[in-house]
Amino acid sequence: MNVVICGPPGTGKTTTTTELGRRLEKDGTPVRNYHSDDFSRRTYDRLYEQVRNAPDEGFCLIDGTFYRREWHTLFRTLEPVRFVRLTASLETCLERNRHRDDAIDEQGVQVVYREFEPPEADLVIDTDERTPRETVDRITSRLRIWQESPRLAP
Repeated sequence: MNVVICGPPGTGKTTTTTELGRRLEKDGTPVRNYHSDDFSRRTYDRLYEQVRNAPDEGFCLIDGTFYRREWHTLFRTLEPVRFVRLTASLETCLERNRHRDDAIDEQGVQVVYREFEPPEADLVIDTDERTPRETVDRITSRLRIWQESPRLAP
């Protein structure tokens, strides 16, 4: 199953994806992590190709902003796929970005935040209100449901 973890910069995507991957691997589930930050150009096309060619076992965790609708549409072709959208206030996103080793320009955070086109998400989590552990707990419990009923609506 492909799980897209998306949201503006600073919402906790990489923290969530990393911790979720660790937890799933600890339980013996195969996991592959893909990060949009690994590509400097044609990001979502290249990310899509990697995921499309990945082995079909366990979970494929995909970390990226996905702030444009065209990227949602492209990745929805990778069935089964679920979208988890993380949210946080702009102030939180800016503050978290300031503490990152690979901080991006604050204006870039503001532009993506303002232009973010939210996907039709299977799960939305406000990371202002939840700790990273609580966020991963919610996703983990939802993954069990999605595995049991992969074709049911969110």
